[in-house]
Amino acid sequence: MTTDAGGGKRPARRRYRPAIGPRLKPLLWVVFGLFALLAVNSFYLSGVRVAEAATGETYQNWFYISMFLLHLAVGALFVLPVIWFGLAHMRNARNRPNRRAVKVGYALFGTALVLLFSGIVLTRIEGVITVNDPTVRGVAYWLHVLAPLVAAWLFVLHRLAGKRINWRIGGRVAAAAVVLVGVAFVLQFQDPRAWNVEGPASGEQYFFPSLARTARGGFIPEHALSNDAYCVECHADVHSRWAYSAHRFSSFNNPAYSFSVQQTRDKAYERSGDVQASRFCAGCHDPVVFFSGAFDDPEFDVDQPAAHAGITCTSCHAITHINSPRGNADYTIEEPQHYPFAFSDSGLLRFVNHQLVKAKPELHKRTFLKPLHETSEFCGTCHKVHLPEELNHYKFLRGQNHYDSHLLSGVSGHGVASATWSCCRRRTSVRGATRRASSRTSPRSTTTCSRRRTPASLTYSTSRTG
Repeated sequence: MTTDAGGGKRPARRRYRPAIGPRLKPLLWVVFGLFALLAVNSFYLSGVRVAEAATGETYQNWFYISMFLLHLAVGALFVLPVIWFGLAHMRNARNRPNRRAVKVGYALFGTALVLLFSGIVLTRIEGVITVNDPTVRGVAYWLHVLAPLVAAWLFVLHRLAGKRINWRIGGRVAAAAVVLVGVAFVLQFQDPRAWNVEGPASGEQYFFPSLARTARGGFIPEHALSNDAYCVECHADVHSRWAYSAHRFSSFNNPAYSFSVQQTRDKAYERSGDVQASRFCAGCHDPVVFFSGAFDDPEFDVDQPAAHAGITCTSCHAITHINSPRGNADYTIEEPQHYPFAFSDSGLLRFVNHQLVKAKPELHKRTFLKPLHETSEFCGTCHKVHLPEELNHYKFLRGQNHYDSHLLSGVSGHGVASATWSCCRRRTSVRGATRRASSRTSPRSTTTCSRRRTPASLTYSTSRTG
Protein backbone atom coordinates (compact mmCIF):
# COMPACT_ATOMS: atom_id res chain seq x y z
CA MET A 1 0.00 0.00 0.00
CA THR A 2 1.11 3.62 -0.67
CA THR A 3 -0.08 6.96 0.80
CA ASP A 4 -1.43 9.74 -1.46
CA ALA A 5 -1.09 13.52 -0.87
CA GLY A 6 -4.29 13.66 1.26
CA GLY A 7 -3.04 11.00 3.62
CA GLY A 8 -5.23 8.25 2.14
CA LYS A 9 -3.94 4.85 1.22
CA ARG A 10 -4.11 3.37 -2.26
CA PRO A 11 -3.15 -0.05 -3.61
CA ALA A 12 0.46 -0.45 -4.75
CA ARG A 13 0.96 -0.55 -8.48
CA ARG A 14 1.70 -3.99 -9.78
CA ARG A 15 5.04 -4.46 -11.40
CA TYR A 16 4.72 -4.64 -15.15
CA ARG A 17 5.30 -8.12 -16.47
CA PRO A 18 5.72 -8.41 -20.26
CA ALA A 19 3.64 -11.06 -21.94
CA ILE A 20 6.79 -12.45 -23.51
CA GLY A 21 9.82 -11.63 -21.39
CA PRO A 22 13.50 -12.17 -22.13
CA ARG A 23 13.32 -15.73 -20.83
CA LEU A 24 10.30 -16.69 -22.92
CA LYS A 25 11.46 -15.12 -26.17
CA PRO A 26 14.13 -17.78 -26.94
CA LEU A 27 11.57 -20.46 -26.16
CA LEU A 28 9.12 -18.79 -28.55
CA TRP A 29 11.70 -18.94 -31.34
CA VAL A 30 12.24 -22.61 -30.59
CA VAL A 31 8.48 -23.19 -30.91
CA PHE A 32 8.38 -21.21 -34.17
CA GLY A 33 11.34 -23.13 -35.60
CA LEU A 34 9.99 -26.55 -34.71
CA PHE A 35 6.53 -25.64 -36.00
CA ALA A 36 7.97 -24.41 -39.31
CA LEU A 37 10.01 -27.60 -39.71
CA LEU A 38 6.98 -29.73 -38.93
CA ALA A 39 4.87 -27.73 -41.38
CA VAL A 40 7.30 -28.31 -44.26
CA ASN A 41 7.65 -31.96 -43.33
CA SER A 42 3.87 -32.37 -43.07
CA PHE A 43 3.20 -30.81 -46.47
CA TYR A 44 5.62 -33.29 -48.02
CA LEU A 45 4.15 -36.32 -46.20
CA SER A 46 0.60 -35.23 -47.04
CA GLY A 47 1.55 -34.67 -50.68
CA VAL A 48 2.80 -38.24 -51.00
CA ARG A 49 -0.36 -39.57 -49.35
CA VAL A 50 -2.56 -37.53 -51.69
CA ALA A 51 -0.62 -38.78 -54.73
CA GLU A 52 -1.06 -42.37 -53.56
CA ALA A 53 -4.79 -41.89 -53.00
CA ALA A 54 -5.22 -40.29 -56.43
CA THR A 55 -3.29 -42.91 -58.42
CA GLY A 56 -3.62 -46.06 -56.33
CA GLU A 57 0.17 -46.48 -56.50
CA THR A 58 2.67 -46.64 -53.62
CA TYR A 59 5.29 -43.88 -53.73
CA GLN A 60 6.77 -44.41 -50.28
CA ASN A 61 10.49 -45.10 -50.32
CA TRP A 62 13.47 -44.86 -47.99
CA PHE A 63 13.44 -41.06 -48.13
CA TYR A 64 9.74 -40.96 -47.21
CA ILE A 65 10.30 -43.27 -44.23
CA SER A 66 13.22 -41.10 -43.11
CA MET A 67 11.03 -38.00 -43.31
CA PHE A 68 8.31 -39.78 -41.36
CA LEU A 69 10.86 -40.65 -38.68
CA LEU A 70 11.92 -36.99 -38.64
CA HIS A 71 8.27 -36.02 -38.16
CA LEU A 72 8.02 -38.26 -35.11
CA ALA A 73 11.29 -37.02 -33.64
CA VAL A 74 10.53 -33.30 -34.15
CA GLY A 75 6.97 -33.84 -32.92
CA ALA A 76 8.29 -35.36 -29.70
CA LEU A 77 10.64 -32.39 -29.24
CA PHE A 78 7.73 -30.03 -29.91
CA VAL A 79 5.56 -31.17 -26.98
CA LEU A 80 7.35 -29.71 -23.95
CA PRO A 81 8.29 -26.29 -25.44
CA VAL A 82 4.69 -25.70 -26.57
CA ILE A 83 3.18 -26.59 -23.20
CA TRP A 84 5.84 -24.69 -21.25
CA PHE A 85 5.55 -21.56 -23.38
CA GLY A 86 1.74 -21.70 -23.43
CA LEU A 87 1.38 -21.93 -19.66
CA ALA A 88 4.00 -19.23 -18.98
CA HIS A 89 2.52 -16.90 -21.61
CA MET A 90 -1.01 -17.31 -20.20
CA ARG A 91 0.22 -16.58 -16.69
CA ASN A 92 1.81 -13.34 -17.86
CA ALA A 93 -1.05 -12.20 -20.10
CA ARG A 94 -4.24 -13.46 -18.46
CA ASN A 95 -5.12 -10.10 -16.87
CA ARG A 96 -4.37 -7.93 -19.91
CA PRO A 97 -7.11 -5.48 -20.84
CA ASN A 98 -7.14 -6.68 -24.46
CA ARG A 99 -9.59 -9.48 -23.74
CA ARG A 100 -9.99 -10.42 -27.38
CA ALA A 101 -6.29 -11.25 -27.67
CA VAL A 102 -6.46 -13.20 -24.40
CA LYS A 103 -9.45 -15.28 -25.55
CA VAL A 104 -7.92 -16.01 -28.92
CA GLY A 105 -4.73 -16.98 -27.10
CA TYR A 106 -6.66 -19.47 -25.00
CA ALA A 107 -8.20 -20.95 -28.15
CA LEU A 108 -4.78 -21.11 -29.79
CA PHE A 109 -3.29 -22.98 -26.83
CA GLY A 110 -6.24 -25.38 -26.77
CA THR A 111 -5.78 -26.08 -30.49
CA ALA A 112 -2.08 -26.73 -29.87
CA LEU A 113 -2.99 -29.27 -27.19
CA VAL A 114 -5.38 -31.00 -29.63
CA LEU A 115 -2.57 -31.14 -32.16
CA LEU A 116 -0.18 -32.68 -29.65
CA PHE A 117 -2.69 -35.15 -28.21
CA SER A 118 -3.88 -36.37 -31.64
CA GLY A 119 -0.26 -36.92 -32.66
CA ILE A 120 0.34 -39.01 -29.55
CA VAL A 121 -2.76 -41.10 -30.28
CA LEU A 122 -1.54 -41.76 -33.84
CA THR A 123 1.91 -42.83 -32.65
CA ARG A 124 2.32 -46.57 -32.26
CA ILE A 125 4.92 -47.82 -29.81
CA GLU A 126 4.48 -51.41 -28.71
CA GLY A 127 4.04 -51.67 -24.98
CA VAL A 128 3.65 -47.90 -24.60
CA ILE A 129 1.09 -46.42 -27.01
CA THR A 130 -1.08 -48.69 -29.13
CA VAL A 131 -4.41 -47.39 -30.40
CA ASN A 132 -5.75 -49.75 -33.09
CA ASP A 133 -9.43 -48.80 -33.21
CA PRO A 134 -9.96 -47.49 -36.77
CA THR A 135 -12.63 -44.98 -35.72
CA VAL A 136 -10.46 -43.45 -33.02
CA ARG A 137 -7.46 -43.34 -35.32
CA GLY A 138 -9.55 -41.80 -38.11
CA VAL A 139 -10.80 -39.01 -35.85
CA ALA A 140 -7.30 -38.44 -34.47
CA TYR A 141 -5.83 -38.30 -37.98
CA TRP A 142 -8.18 -35.59 -39.21
CA LEU A 143 -7.77 -33.62 -36.00
CA HIS A 144 -4.01 -33.84 -36.52
CA VAL A 145 -4.37 -32.63 -40.11
CA LEU A 146 -6.77 -29.76 -39.41
CA ALA A 147 -5.37 -28.54 -36.08
CA PRO A 148 -2.22 -26.92 -37.59
CA LEU A 149 -4.36 -24.99 -40.09
CA VAL A 150 -6.67 -23.78 -37.32
CA ALA A 151 -3.65 -22.90 -35.16
CA ALA A 152 -2.12 -20.80 -37.94
CA TRP A 153 -5.40 -18.91 -38.40
CA LEU A 154 -5.79 -18.32 -34.65
CA PHE A 155 -2.19 -17.13 -34.41
CA VAL A 156 -2.88 -14.46 -37.04
CA LEU A 157 -6.01 -13.37 -35.14
CA HIS A 158 -4.03 -13.34 -31.90
CA ARG A 159 -1.38 -11.10 -33.40
CA LEU A 160 -3.89 -8.81 -35.13
CA ALA A 161 -5.28 -8.04 -31.70
CA GLY A 162 -1.83 -6.94 -30.55
CA LYS A 163 1.30 -5.69 -32.27
CA ARG A 164 1.44 -5.40 -36.03
CA ILE A 165 2.53 -8.49 -37.91
CA ASN A 166 5.67 -8.24 -39.99
CA TRP A 167 4.24 -9.77 -43.15
CA ARG A 168 7.55 -9.41 -44.97
CA ILE A 169 9.26 -11.88 -42.64
CA GLY A 170 6.26 -14.18 -42.89
CA GLY A 171 6.44 -14.11 -46.68
CA ARG A 172 10.11 -15.01 -46.66
CA VAL A 173 9.49 -17.91 -44.31
CA ALA A 174 6.62 -19.14 -46.52
CA ALA A 175 8.78 -18.90 -49.66
CA ALA A 176 11.56 -20.85 -47.97
CA ALA A 177 9.02 -23.49 -46.91
CA VAL A 178 7.74 -23.87 -50.49
CA VAL A 179 11.31 -24.32 -51.75
CA LEU A 180 12.04 -26.96 -49.11
CA VAL A 181 8.86 -28.86 -49.94
CA GLY A 182 9.83 -28.76 -53.62
CA VAL A 183 13.29 -30.10 -52.85
CA ALA A 184 11.73 -32.88 -50.77
CA PHE A 185 9.50 -33.92 -53.67
CA VAL A 186 12.46 -33.93 -56.06
CA LEU A 187 14.39 -36.19 -53.69
CA GLN A 188 11.30 -38.36 -53.32
CA PHE A 189 11.43 -39.34 -56.98
CA GLN A 190 15.18 -39.99 -57.09
CA ASP A 191 14.57 -43.66 -56.34
CA PRO A 192 17.48 -45.54 -57.96
CA ARG A 193 15.57 -48.82 -58.12
CA ALA A 194 14.31 -50.03 -61.48
CA TRP A 195 11.81 -52.85 -61.15
CA ASN A 196 10.55 -54.94 -64.06
CA VAL A 197 13.77 -54.18 -65.91
CA GLU A 198 16.44 -56.70 -66.86
CA GLY A 199 19.76 -56.15 -65.12
CA PRO A 200 22.73 -54.87 -67.17
CA ALA A 201 24.60 -57.35 -69.31
CA SER A 202 27.84 -56.29 -67.64
CA GLY A 203 26.92 -58.59 -64.76
CA GLU A 204 27.39 -61.68 -66.91
CA GLN A 205 31.12 -61.59 -66.23
CA TYR A 206 30.41 -62.32 -62.57
CA PHE A 207 27.53 -64.80 -62.86
CA PHE A 208 27.53 -66.68 -66.20
CA PRO A 209 26.82 -69.57 -67.02
CA SER A 210 24.03 -68.90 -64.53
CA LEU A 211 21.65 -66.49 -66.23
CA ALA A 212 21.04 -64.48 -63.05
CA ARG A 213 21.82 -60.77 -62.98
CA THR A 214 21.78 -58.07 -60.35
CA ALA A 215 19.93 -54.78 -60.81
CA ARG A 216 23.16 -52.80 -60.94
CA GLY A 217 25.43 -55.40 -62.47
CA GLY A 218 27.63 -55.81 -59.37
CA PHE A 219 27.66 -57.87 -56.20
CA ILE A 220 25.24 -57.90 -53.28
CA PRO A 221 26.63 -58.13 -49.71
CA GLU A 222 25.97 -61.36 -47.84
CA HIS A 223 24.12 -59.66 -45.00
CA ALA A 224 21.57 -58.21 -47.45
CA LEU A 225 20.35 -61.68 -48.48
CA SER A 226 20.96 -63.72 -45.30
CA ASN A 227 18.82 -61.83 -42.81
CA ASP A 228 16.23 -64.48 -42.00
CA ALA A 229 16.46 -63.57 -38.30
CA TYR A 230 15.05 -60.16 -39.24
CA CYS A 231 12.10 -61.73 -41.06
CA VAL A 232 11.17 -64.13 -38.27
CA GLU A 233 10.35 -61.26 -35.90
CA CYS A 234 7.08 -60.66 -37.75
CA HIS A 235 6.67 -63.77 -39.91
CA ALA A 236 7.32 -66.56 -37.43
CA ASP A 237 4.68 -68.84 -38.96
CA VAL A 238 6.13 -68.67 -42.47
CA HIS A 239 9.67 -68.91 -41.15
CA SER A 240 8.85 -72.09 -39.22
CA ARG A 241 7.65 -73.76 -42.42
CA TRP A 242 10.65 -72.55 -44.38
CA ALA A 243 13.08 -73.83 -41.72
CA TYR A 244 12.21 -77.45 -42.61
CA SER A 245 11.68 -76.99 -46.33
CA ALA A 246 13.75 -78.07 -49.33
CA HIS A 247 14.58 -74.40 -49.95
CA ARG A 248 16.23 -74.19 -46.56
CA PHE A 249 18.46 -77.17 -47.37
CA SER A 250 19.29 -76.30 -50.97
CA SER A 251 22.92 -75.39 -50.39
CA PHE A 252 26.01 -77.03 -48.88
CA ASN A 253 23.88 -78.08 -45.90
CA ASN A 254 22.46 -80.72 -48.25
CA PRO A 255 24.99 -83.61 -48.47
CA ALA A 256 23.92 -84.75 -51.94
CA TYR A 257 24.13 -81.26 -53.38
CA SER A 258 27.38 -80.51 -51.57
CA PHE A 259 29.05 -83.63 -53.04
CA SER A 260 27.79 -82.89 -56.54
CA VAL A 261 28.86 -79.24 -56.58
CA GLN A 262 32.25 -79.90 -55.04
CA GLN A 263 32.89 -82.51 -57.73
CA THR A 264 31.83 -80.01 -60.36
CA ARG A 265 34.16 -77.39 -58.93
CA ASP A 266 37.09 -79.81 -58.81
CA LYS A 267 36.59 -80.93 -62.41
CA ALA A 268 36.12 -77.37 -63.62
CA TYR A 269 39.31 -76.27 -61.91
CA GLU A 270 41.25 -79.12 -63.46
CA ARG A 271 39.85 -78.31 -66.88
CA SER A 272 40.06 -74.52 -67.01
CA GLY A 273 41.87 -73.32 -63.89
CA ASP A 274 38.77 -71.73 -62.33
CA VAL A 275 35.45 -72.79 -60.85
CA GLN A 276 33.23 -70.53 -62.91
CA ALA A 277 31.33 -73.46 -64.42
CA SER A 278 29.85 -74.20 -60.97
CA ARG A 279 28.09 -70.83 -61.06
CA PHE A 280 25.48 -72.72 -63.05
CA CYS A 281 24.35 -74.37 -59.80
CA ALA A 282 24.79 -71.43 -57.45
CA GLY A 283 22.33 -69.06 -59.14
CA CYS A 284 19.49 -71.12 -57.69
CA HIS A 285 21.03 -73.12 -54.84
CA ASP A 286 23.52 -70.70 -53.23
CA PRO A 287 22.28 -67.13 -53.78
CA VAL A 288 23.89 -65.68 -50.64
CA VAL A 289 27.49 -66.62 -51.47
CA PHE A 290 26.90 -66.46 -55.22
CA PHE A 291 25.82 -62.83 -55.40
CA SER A 292 28.45 -61.74 -52.89
CA GLY A 293 31.20 -63.09 -55.20
CA ALA A 294 32.57 -65.51 -52.58
CA PHE A 295 31.49 -68.54 -54.60
CA ASP A 296 34.16 -67.87 -57.27
CA ASP A 297 37.00 -68.47 -54.84
CA PRO A 298 38.51 -71.94 -55.50
CA GLU A 299 39.35 -72.08 -51.78
CA PHE A 300 35.78 -71.29 -50.81
CA ASP A 301 34.98 -72.69 -47.34
CA VAL A 302 31.89 -74.85 -47.72
CA ASP A 303 31.51 -75.08 -43.93
CA GLN A 304 31.03 -71.36 -43.32
CA PRO A 305 27.51 -70.26 -42.21
CA ALA A 306 26.82 -68.39 -45.46
CA ALA A 307 27.39 -71.60 -47.43
CA HIS A 308 24.60 -73.24 -45.42
CA ALA A 309 22.10 -70.39 -45.78
CA GLY A 310 20.04 -72.11 -48.47
CA ILE A 311 17.44 -70.16 -50.41
CA THR A 312 16.73 -67.42 -47.92
CA CYS A 313 13.62 -65.28 -47.58
CA THR A 314 15.24 -62.25 -49.17
CA SER A 315 16.88 -64.13 -52.04
CA CYS A 316 13.40 -64.84 -53.44
CA HIS A 317 11.63 -61.68 -52.36
CA ALA A 318 14.40 -59.40 -53.67
CA ILE A 319 13.88 -60.57 -57.26
CA THR A 320 12.66 -57.64 -59.36
CA HIS A 321 12.28 -59.06 -62.85
CA ILE A 322 11.91 -62.36 -64.72
CA ASN A 323 14.26 -61.97 -67.67
CA SER A 324 12.87 -64.88 -69.68
CA PRO A 325 11.16 -68.28 -69.23
CA ARG A 326 14.41 -70.13 -70.06
CA GLY A 327 15.09 -71.07 -66.45
CA ASN A 328 18.65 -71.47 -65.14
CA ALA A 329 18.04 -68.56 -62.72
CA ASP A 330 17.21 -66.10 -65.50
CA TYR A 331 16.05 -63.36 -63.16
CA THR A 332 17.20 -59.95 -61.92
CA ILE A 333 17.73 -59.41 -58.20
CA GLU A 334 18.49 -56.27 -56.20
CA GLU A 335 19.81 -55.38 -52.79
CA PRO A 336 16.45 -54.45 -51.23
CA GLN A 337 15.77 -51.19 -49.48
CA HIS A 338 15.25 -51.57 -45.75
CA TYR A 339 13.85 -49.15 -43.24
CA PRO A 340 16.39 -47.14 -41.22
CA PHE A 341 18.40 -49.11 -38.62
CA ALA A 342 17.48 -52.55 -40.02
CA PHE A 343 21.05 -53.81 -39.48
CA SER A 344 21.91 -51.76 -36.40
CA ASP A 345 23.63 -53.42 -33.46
CA SER A 346 21.69 -51.22 -31.05
CA GLY A 347 18.60 -52.78 -29.54
CA LEU A 348 16.94 -49.38 -29.28
CA LEU A 349 17.51 -48.56 -32.95
CA ARG A 350 16.29 -51.99 -34.03
CA PHE A 351 13.17 -51.34 -31.96
CA VAL A 352 12.69 -48.05 -33.83
CA ASN A 353 13.06 -49.92 -37.13
CA HIS A 354 10.44 -52.44 -36.04
CA GLN A 355 7.98 -49.68 -35.13
CA LEU A 356 8.54 -47.92 -38.46
CA VAL A 357 7.71 -51.09 -40.39
CA LYS A 358 4.50 -51.53 -38.43
CA ALA A 359 3.54 -47.87 -38.71
CA LYS A 360 4.24 -47.57 -42.46
CA PRO A 361 4.20 -51.09 -43.96
CA GLU A 362 3.49 -50.01 -47.55
CA LEU A 363 7.16 -49.75 -48.57
CA HIS A 364 7.91 -53.14 -46.99
CA LYS A 365 5.02 -54.77 -48.85
CA ARG A 366 5.94 -53.17 -52.16
CA THR A 367 9.60 -54.14 -51.81
CA PHE A 368 9.18 -57.76 -50.82
CA LEU A 369 5.91 -58.84 -52.46
CA LYS A 370 5.67 -57.82 -56.09
CA PRO A 371 3.10 -58.99 -58.67
CA LEU A 372 5.73 -61.26 -60.26
CA HIS A 373 5.84 -63.33 -57.06
CA GLU A 374 2.34 -64.58 -57.85
CA THR A 375 3.25 -65.93 -61.29
CA SER A 376 4.33 -69.37 -62.45
CA GLU A 377 7.21 -67.78 -64.35
CA PHE A 378 8.73 -66.69 -61.05
CA CYS A 379 8.99 -70.30 -59.89
CA GLY A 380 10.10 -71.37 -63.35
CA THR A 381 13.31 -69.38 -63.14
CA CYS A 382 14.80 -72.16 -61.03
CA HIS A 383 12.42 -75.05 -61.66
CA LYS A 384 13.48 -75.27 -65.30
CA VAL A 385 17.04 -76.30 -66.11
CA HIS A 386 19.24 -76.94 -69.10
CA LEU A 387 22.92 -77.78 -69.27
CA PRO A 388 24.63 -75.19 -71.47
CA GLU A 389 27.58 -75.94 -73.69
CA GLU A 390 29.74 -73.69 -71.49
CA LEU A 391 29.19 -76.17 -68.68
CA ASN A 392 29.58 -79.58 -70.37
CA HIS A 393 31.65 -78.52 -73.41
CA TYR A 394 29.32 -80.70 -75.46
CA LYS A 395 25.90 -79.34 -76.33
CA PHE A 396 22.61 -78.12 -74.92
CA LEU A 397 20.93 -80.76 -72.77
CA ARG A 398 17.58 -80.41 -71.06
CA GLY A 399 17.54 -80.98 -67.31
CA GLN A 400 14.58 -81.11 -64.92
CA ASN A 401 11.73 -78.98 -66.22
CA HIS A 402 8.80 -78.56 -63.89
CA TYR A 403 7.73 -75.26 -65.40
CA ASP A 404 6.91 -76.55 -68.90
CA SER A 405 5.18 -79.59 -67.42
CA HIS A 406 3.02 -77.29 -65.34
CA LEU A 407 2.36 -74.97 -68.28
CA LEU A 408 1.07 -77.82 -70.44
CA SER A 409 -1.01 -79.39 -67.67
CA GLY A 410 -4.67 -78.88 -66.92
CA VAL A 411 -4.03 -76.81 -63.80
CA SER A 412 -2.10 -74.01 -65.56
CA GLY A 413 -5.08 -72.63 -67.45
CA HIS A 414 -3.08 -72.38 -70.67
CA GLY A 415 -3.06 -75.83 -72.30
CA VAL A 416 -5.89 -77.60 -74.09
CA ALA A 417 -6.26 -79.89 -71.08
CA SER A 418 -7.35 -76.86 -69.07
CA ALA A 419 -10.79 -76.94 -70.70
CA THR A 420 -13.52 -78.30 -68.44
CA TRP A 421 -16.79 -79.59 -69.68
CA SER A 422 -20.04 -79.36 -67.82
CA CYS A 423 -22.40 -82.23 -68.39
CA CYS A 424 -25.33 -81.88 -70.70
CA ARG A 425 -28.52 -81.86 -68.76
CA ARG A 426 -32.17 -81.88 -69.60
CA ARG A 427 -34.15 -79.17 -67.90
CA THR A 428 -37.03 -80.39 -65.84
CA SER A 429 -39.93 -78.66 -64.25
CA VAL A 430 -41.84 -79.45 -61.11
CA ARG A 431 -45.57 -79.07 -61.09
CA GLY A 432 -47.35 -79.82 -57.85
CA ALA A 433 -46.06 -83.01 -56.26
CA THR A 434 -45.31 -84.65 -59.57
CA ARG A 435 -41.94 -84.21 -61.25
CA ARG A 436 -42.13 -84.54 -64.98
CA ALA A 437 -39.52 -84.20 -67.67
CA SER A 438 -39.90 -81.01 -69.62
CA SER A 439 -39.84 -83.01 -72.83
CA ARG A 440 -43.14 -84.62 -71.79
CA THR A 441 -44.89 -81.41 -70.82
CA SER A 442 -43.73 -79.20 -73.62
CA PRO A 443 -43.48 -79.70 -77.37
CA ARG A 444 -40.07 -78.10 -77.18
CA SER A 445 -37.13 -79.39 -75.21
CA THR A 446 -33.75 -77.79 -74.75
CA THR A 447 -30.44 -79.53 -74.20
CA THR A 448 -27.56 -77.25 -73.23
CA CYS A 449 -23.87 -78.11 -73.19
CA SER A 450 -21.35 -75.56 -72.01
CA ARG A 451 -17.62 -75.62 -72.30
CA ARG A 452 -15.52 -73.35 -70.09
CA ARG A 453 -11.95 -72.58 -70.86
CA THR A 454 -9.78 -70.97 -68.22
CA PRO A 455 -8.31 -68.52 -67.58
CA ALA A 456 -9.94 -66.67 -70.47
CA SER A 457 -13.32 -67.99 -69.29
CA LEU A 458 -14.53 -68.39 -72.85
CA THR A 459 -17.91 -70.14 -72.92
CA TYR A 460 -19.14 -72.14 -75.88
CA SER A 461 -22.74 -73.32 -75.86
CA THR A 462 -24.89 -75.32 -78.25
CA SER A 463 -28.63 -75.68 -78.00
CA ARG A 464 -31.05 -78.07 -79.68
CA THR A 465 -34.66 -77.17 -80.15
CA GLY A 466 -37.30 -79.60 -81.23
